[in-house]
Amino acid sequence: MQARATRPGFTALFTPKLLTVLREGYGPGALKADIVAGLTVAIIALPLSMAIAIASGVGPERGLYTAIVGGFLVSALGGSRFQIGGPAGAFIVLVFATVQAHGTDGLILATFLSGFILLAIGLLRLGTFIKYVPYPVTVGFTSGIAVIILTSQLKDFFGLTLRGTEPGPFIPKLQALAEAAPTVNAAALLLALGSVAVIVGLRRWRPHWPGFLIAVVAATLVAWALGLPVETIGSRFGGIPQMLPAPQLPDLSTDKIVAVLPAAFSFALLGGIESLLSAVVADSMTGRRHRSNSELVAQGAANIGSALFGGFCVTGTIARTAANVRAGARGPVSGMLHSLFLLAFMLVAAPLARFIPLSALAAILAVVAWNMAEKHQFAALLRSSWGDAIVLLVTFLLVVFRDLTEGILVGFGLGALLFLHRMSEAVRVEHGVASLRDQPDNGERPYNAETATDNDVVVYRIAGAFFFGAAAAVGAALDRIGGQPKAYVIDIGSVSFLDSTAAATIEGFVRKARQQRANVYLVGANQPVRRLLRTHGLKPPALRFYTRFDDALAAARRDASG
Repeated sequence: MQARATRPGFTALFTPKLLTVLREGYGPGALKADIVAGLTVAIIALPLSMAIAIASGVGPERGLYTAIVGGFLVSALGGSRFQIGGPAGAFIVLVFATVQAHGTDGLILATFLSGFILLAIGLLRLGTFIKYVPYPVTVGFTSGIAVIILTSQLKDFFGLTLRGTEPGPFIPKLQALAEAAPTVNAAALLLALGSVAVIVGLRRWRPHWPGFLIAVVAATLVAWALGLPVETIGSRFGGIPQMLPAPQLPDLSTDKIVAVLPAAFSFALLGGIESLLSAVVADSMTGRRHRSNSELVAQGAANIGSALFGGFCVTGTIARTAANVRAGARGPVSGMLHSLFLLAFMLVAAPLARFIPLSALAAILAVVAWNMAEKHQFAALLRSSWGDAIVLLVTFLLVVFRDLTEGILVGFGLGALLFLHRMSEAVRVEHGVASLRDQPDNGERPYNAETATDNDVVVYRIAGAFFFGAAAAVGAALDRIGGQPKAYVIDIGSVSFLDSTAAATIEGFVRKARQQRANVYLVGANQPVRRLLRTHGLKPPALRFYTRFDDALAAARRDASG
């Protein structure tokens, strides 16, 4: 199935989704739904924003500034209907390292500069290239970040007292924590374990309740009522202010700019990847499509705005965005309201925040890190192929033991080399002519009008190399299939190569089809491809494999008519 597509104009690419939603008609019912969703997300974001800020080496108030200012701009200007912006756990490593090297002023300047970098990436329409990050790299750096976040919270989780400043590198940090093991604070540890139990328990038995906030409130009340000797926000930071600071420009001296420019590029790179991943998650949950370049422009404006008000780097947050969708949001207004609710909470409840135990906030981030670690995907990639396993492990180990940016760049380079190697194996010499196996031949299967117009069974044919660079385009094409068919037949008989990113794309499509109670039939998958798909959880009855197209079509029509 092929279609000609005209190149979209500037307006189509950069119109904020807020305007799109308002043009479609935005009534009282939608506003009510967005108020509920915005309040729900704000309750989640309140303790999480402070916890991320503390773990990043800055005061808790800066996390709130980031969520309020940056979150509002992301929703107001962004290219996604449901994106929630704010401080993200993925940035903890970079932010902490920047603060250690350049101080808080350097962090704010790096955030400010990263905003302009993101603006340039979006306006130059380079956002589409971010989709070329291979799936093993994404899983590797996300899992690596999760490990670093977890180790960064052990000090407050156990209430340890270190001899000096906590080291940044992974091995020295573990050594310092091990040396401080005899200083465990039993009260802090019990509060942390109790907070984890509350969060996990509520997530299992009352998933719609705000587990993070309930755990923090409960831990605070217990610590205050019993007078427990634990460190709190007040004892370490002296509380948080009740209002936003006046906006001001960071130090724009040439020397300072040159010093923090590498950090700014790192913020922009990770922010772009994270925000577009979050937007894709929202798309997969709702069936909508985001505008990637418009989203990056909004992220740029949000980082500039956050820096002006003393915040740090902003990005799309996957967990809060998913919570926004599940809470019934109708559009970007919910994200804007989430920021306003956070501002109201800060104005009213700031004096009470000084009593929050740091061990409770550490418990929140421990849970976040556990959820961030893509354990099942990690295991699946290790089993899928030696190439994917190498890219995954190298990215993961470099992120943990060396540097986040280095891990992403080296992982991407290895992924590109692996792709070139696999493509070189697709070349065969036949009758003295070098040809690629993904070229169409005279035996290309025709799709007749009856098949093309069948409303119950949709047939889709994929030809060529189905790899990480093409996965986004194929995923978008699959998502554009209209109507509510009862079955899909996907023919990959002419696919010369299929990698783990492509397998993840098929898995996402199959999951959405199953939610619509539609069956999916895959034609032409050889044994290596079937094995790869099974490692991603794709096996009957979720996905039914056929060797011959006619057999798959007959089975699909039979099941659709039944």
